[in-house]
Amino acid sequence: MTAAASVLLVSDHVEGAVHVLSVPDGTLIGRLTGRHLSEHAGFLALPGGRVACVDDRRGELLVLDPFGDDLVALTVPVAVPGEHLACDPAGRRLAVTTGLGDNTEPWSDLLTVVDLATGEAARVRTRIGEPGVTVLGGGDPLVVLRHREPGALAVHRFADLLAAPPGCPVATPHALLPLPDDGHGDAQDPGAGRVFAATGTGVHTARREGDALVAGPVIPWESPARGWYLRLDTRGRALWTTLRGGPADPLRWPEWTNQAWRHDLGTGHTLRTELGPGLVFRLALSRNHTAFSRVHPDGDELVLLGADDSLRRVPLPAMDGAPRRGGTPWEGVQRRAVAASRGADWVAVTRGGHGEVHLLDAETGGEVSRPRLETPLHHGGHVMLLSRNDGAEGDTVGR
Repeated sequence: MTAAASVLLVSDHVEGAVHVLSVPDGTLIGRLTGRHLSEHAGFLALPGGRVACVDDRRGELLVLDPFGDDLVALTVPVAVPGEHLACDPAGRRLAVTTGLGDNTEPWSDLLTVVDLATGEAARVRTRIGEPGVTVLGGGDPLVVLRHREPGALAVHRFADLLAAPPGCPVATPHALLPLPDDGHGDAQDPGAGRVFAATGTGVHTARREGDALVAGPVIPWESPARGWYLRLDTRGRALWTTLRGGPADPLRWPEWTNQAWRHDLGTGHTLRTELGPGLVFRLALSRNHTAFSRVHPDGDELVLLGADDSLRRVPLPAMDGAPRRGGTPWEGVQRRAVAASRGADWVAVTRGGHGEVHLLDAETGGEVSRPRLETPLHHGGHVMLLSRNDGAEGDTVGR
């Protein structure tokens, strides 16, 4: 068992490697090979410092124990390619949806549910698309799928899905709640039994009532831009995202605008902070800061937004193969991934194509180590920073 107070999981999903580093020194303490994790489904924190993820090549749900003696604690077959991953507030019941994978159009309608306590799993058919997912607790757990075109929140009883017979039968939703067609981004507030879905008009809210959902008020973006994902701050009971605006043409990505968006679920207050132009992807929450990596032809940086609303900008070394003017920021280019833990001040940001991870102190913006891995971290890889007892399992959606 590692004695490290914090660990960093680094996945190179193209090369098929998972590295475990101690933080902040960056020492390699564990490694898996032949594991091509779904970057889109991401990492899902579970109770006890464990982490769930999806191996897209082997078709397995992995439960990792980076603080334990054996890194792989459990494997369960699931349908792939993994699109979204979520669990109930107890961290026992999981759901995995399928998406495009290496295809141009959605083609799979398979959903897998897993009970980690018993090892049982079942696969059913739902609707072709790229559904988001949350798993609600309270009484009998519910699986809520967020569909697009037509938009809807489809509610299924977890027990019904798990009891499905072999052969991947069609699962009919127990209840439906309409949504706009452009939903993308999901979160759950476990304590309140509320779910959230990001759309062009704002964040649609719903609460559990029996075995169905009741629509709540829409939280507006208060901006001409919109968020494309949602993240729950487990300590502050707030929703976070990045609002992306500007031209719709991806070839003009250097002109995209970006704002940090924070909505306090207790007070209803919303705060927006300008981050700068270019590509800002996912965000990460440290003890006192929210971290964003910003990619731009004029120079990349890590942006640290403090709890006191202060901004610190830390320049990052350029990436070979970075997105260029006149091209898109998605196809055949390198990117960056960022990670942090609410239980520590460390922030990790990758340098795609170089196999490097910058580990920084968010309080000072100073780099404390720069481990170089044995794989290049294509597309920036994917990272998760965990600290002991940091409460990360309070966010029940894979990141």
